[in-house]
Amino acid sequence: MKDILPLFIGGLVLFLYAISQLSEVLKSIFSERTKGIIARYTTNIFSSIIIGTLVTIILDSSSAVIILVIVFINAHTLTFRQAIGLIMGANIGTTFSSQIIALDVGKYSVIPLAIGLIFEIFVRQERLKRVGHVLLYLGMLFFGLFIIEQSVVPLRDSEVFMEWIRKIDNSPLQGALIGGFITLIIQSSSGTVGMAIVLGKQQIITVAGGIAVMLGAELGTCSDTLLATIKSNRQAFKAGLFHLIFNLITIILGLLLFQPFVDWVQYLSVDQGIGNQIANAHMLFNVLGVICFLPFVRPMEKILNLVVPDRKNSS
Repeated sequence: MKDILPLFIGGLVLFLYAISQLSEVLKSIFSERTKGIIARYTTNIFSSIIIGTLVTIILDSSSAVIILVIVFINAHTLTFRQAIGLIMGANIGTTFSSQIIALDVGKYSVIPLAIGLIFEIFVRQERLKRVGHVLLYLGMLFFGLFIIEQSVVPLRDSEVFMEWIRKIDNSPLQGALIGGFITLIIQSSSGTVGMAIVLGKQQIITVAGGIAVMLGAELGTCSDTLLATIKSNRQAFKAGLFHLIFNLITIILGLLLFQPFVDWVQYLSVDQGIGNQIANAHMLFNVLGVICFLPFVRPMEKILNLVVPDRKNSS
């Protein structure tokens, strides 16, 4: 275990740093364009969901997109109604990174790392330099995953660790609580789900255990959104509250229908590895959550407007 921990922590730090920096670089590239696109193409709930999904795929962070939405609400560029669809779309868009993590991309991480470094050293044009930064951080992200994946291999021989994992496998609620706690600490649901996928690829965790951790990560990711609403106007606060309620309701439904959902994921993902099945579960859960919640969007909007009314002179 002493040999595993430094390698695992090092890989995790590299992975989380790469996600953070990649998100910042992409925000600097797309932020102004994104602001115009969001304001223009979020006239109804369906277009809002599509835009939220696409922007989250581009920025590779649902939290970044939702925080961006809150910033736009405070700037009076967006309304609470527009934010609802964007938040739901962000939940779908974040599953794209899970599919990438499930692929065996670690062995190819040296390619974007090398190209990104060449751009960093030899390119002077600012736009091309940003492209180099994107490639460099992508390479770091993939290499961090590769280190994590290699570090956990010996854990299969640890009876103590495997006994702890079996508890997660047998208790969805416990797994969800652990997933939520990890996400609160590392402030990245992608990181938490990514770790579950990596453990699944090494056959250390089962599909059920990985899905339970994923459910908890969905709740844990609400923390930074709620923090972003501090000192925000009431429209922005309602957006953060909607994100929490939406995730909480879908997670409760996921736990209540846990075993049928696991069985369905395994049926649809036949002949795929455990890591791929966890990634597929992440996508199915978020897509189904949005579809099931759509009929209740208008009533939820009315309830939140009633509970948290806008100030007449709010600015």
